[in-house]
Amino acid sequence: MLTLEAAEEVEDAGRTLPRSIMYSVYLNGAMGFLMAATLCFCLGDLAAIVDTPTGIPFIQVFYNATQSYTATNILVTIFIINLTACCVSTLATASRQLWSFARDKGVPFSGWFAQVSPTMHVPVRATAASVTVTCLVSLINIGSTTALNAMVSLCVAAGLSSYYISIGCVVWKRLVGAPLPPRRWSLGRYGLAINITSLCFLTPIWLFTFWPPVTPVEPSTMNWAVVMYGGIVIWSLVYYSIWGRHAYSGPVTVVKRDY
Repeated sequence: MLTLEAAEEVEDAGRTLPRSIMYSVYLNGAMGFLMAATLCFCLGDLAAIVDTPTGIPFIQVFYNATQSYTATNILVTIFIINLTACCVSTLATASRQLWSFARDKGVPFSGWFAQVSPTMHVPVRATAASVTVTCLVSLINIGSTTALNAMVSLCVAAGLSSYYISIGCVVWKRLVGAPLPPRRWSLGRYGLAINITSLCFLTPIWLFTFWPPVTPVEPSTMNWAVVMYGGIVIWSLVYYSIWGRHAYSGPVTVVKRDY
């Protein structure tokens, strides 16, 4: 998502952003491996961690590794700072995506969301809407953990669906021999194999996002993300069929028409 936000603000985005993505994959992959290895060696008793009196297992892991309340508090503080920074950047990205889609007339009330403040030069309305929805969703956990888990699963499924659709379109074009849009960066002759492998990797993960966490499945343990996902898809198709297809032309079409 951060890549989409930066695409309109980075010089030579067609080359710079893919290279940045690859560099971040290498760096974060190496750091993630080191973190996972360290966690495995410092984990301790798994049952004790799950049943920790703190109610948050990773805090117990920090204490088991350091045996110090001071060190544990420092590590948790660092984690909270990093998480807060991630929340701010994610919120900025979500509001920018809403503004961009509204600018292209792809969402309801596009004219209202697409307004940019003439003094602050930011999409205040899209940002306010993103903040409001985020706060409301966070309150769900107070009333129902099941509903919150469904929302989390829905977000993961939606993100994976966006990957699946974009990669699937590229694979389809490659298989039928259709020309791809001009690009500044390419996977080369290994592109088709990498794209197919990505789809195979995404498929089981996407399916598991809709599975209930435990059995037997009851209303209180059901993963309602599948119902919400289906409802959103149906609503989106109806909206596009009735209103969206008459107004939305897509950012690529707009750029080509303007330049």
